[in-house]
Amino acid sequence: MSGSDHSSGFDQPRLVVKKVLAKPQREGEGAVVRRSIGRSELKNLDPFLMLDEFAVAPPAGFPDHPHRGFETVTYMLQGAFTHQDFAGHKGTIRTGDVQWMTAGRGIIHSEMPADEGTQKGLQLWINLASKDKMIEPNYQELPSEDIKRAEKDGVEVRVIAGESMGVRSPVYTRTPTMYLDFTLKPRAQMHQSIPESWNSFVYIVEGEGVFGVVNSSPVTAHHVLVLGPGDGLSAWNKSSKPLRFVLIGGQPLNEPVVQYGPFVMNTQKEIEQTIEDYHYSKNGFEMAKYWRSQ
Repeated sequence: MSGSDHSSGFDQPRLVVKKVLAKPQREGEGAVVRRSIGRSELKNLDPFLMLDEFAVAPPAGFPDHPHRGFETVTYMLQGAFTHQDFAGHKGTIRTGDVQWMTAGRGIIHSEMPADEGTQKGLQLWINLASKDKMIEPNYQELPSEDIKRAEKDGVEVRVIAGESMGVRSPVYTRTPTMYLDFTLKPRAQMHQSIPESWNSFVYIVEGEGVFGVVNSSPVTAHHVLVLGPGDGLSAWNKSSKPLRFVLIGGQPLNEPVVQYGPFVMNTQKEIEQTIEDYHYSKNGFEMAKYWRSQ
């Protein structure tokens, strides 16, 4: 990671094959998100279904809504969000905390700002394999102080899932996944290996960086960069300000995806069954009849 080495450090560096700017759009009640994965230019990137960068101030938020068939990973960048669901689970995640929720066969929950002012974060949707879509819901909550981190030569990484710079996250990923939050000081560079069979992408949170090869054009905040095949990613911060981005990768499921809003299954018939289950409060949605968030 030395500042003088400008080679990629990989036999086959992963290059940027697609760049999409996440534009603001309305979601929930009065909330604004920047969606990068999950819009027409980038429908999904197996196993990833959606990535939103949200900025929400009360009274806006994401009131009671259902999910089935995938996982949501919420990573707070600023402020706090309170989550509650129909199984009685309730908690608040604050700056730097992560909630990894496996919706499985069904959850109805609300996600609302817990403080005044604008609360910011990232929410990633990760698909589940057909064999896992109807499992019981589950949570892994990682407070900021428990997230493993490492620092060297002007590069800091927070390891939300997977492994980097010799440190490994305790999070169990049902769909094998890496989720790394990098901050590069000016003139720093990083080289991160990625399993060859995985799909991967970068989302730039702040600053501007050079990705893939050292002579490519710098890319600014709020862009998602889809990476091509190869054994790892190199990035350089040639600017005078810090660069922060997440590098996310996962093992593709190679299964059909049929999505109807917050329900993601493998066939149209399963989607119709899910809508019926939700409507009649059965097969995982039994508690929906009686529950409203407080």
